[in-house]
Amino acid sequence: MNPLTDKEIRAAFVNCTKGAAKRLSVPHDLADRPWGDLDYLGWRDPQAPDRAYLVTELGGRPTALALRASGAASGQARRSMCSMCLTTHSGGVSLMVAPKAGKAGQQGNSVGAYMCSDLACSLYVRGKREAGAGARLHETITLEEKIRRTVANLAAFVDKVTA
Repeated sequence: MNPLTDKEIRAAFVNCTKGAAKRLSVPHDLADRPWGDLDYLGWRDPQAPDRAYLVTELGGRPTALALRASGAASGQARRSMCSMCLTTHSGGVSLMVAPKAGKAGQQGNSVGAYMCSDLACSLYVRGKREAGAGARLHETITLEEKIRRTVANLAAFVDKVTA
């Protein structure tokens, strides 16, 4: 993924108003992010833990989504799998819900997917972040194929939001 600026990120949101995009919390450490290892930039809002955001490049331009994360159920420690990168976590997967773009979103329609709670799918796929023993199932496909699968899963989710 190509490095993005605060201004580029805010302009890329497709499922919230321009005013909401101006007010949301963008990470201050954009220059320090491992852009070469990212298929998308994802982060949680430190002031509002139920809010999350992701930005990816589709068709050569950035596309950003505002998300709501489900609250973790008390005592929930069962393993769940991220639908983007297929990493399993004990309590580290959240239902992320995105309002649909346009009129459908204004009418309250949304799309959800189970995703890594820290939105670090790219790093899990590449082995740069560990989710614990047994988090990555043994697969016979190459790293490039795993990356393509993660990107395709993310693109399908974004397509559902923008459809």
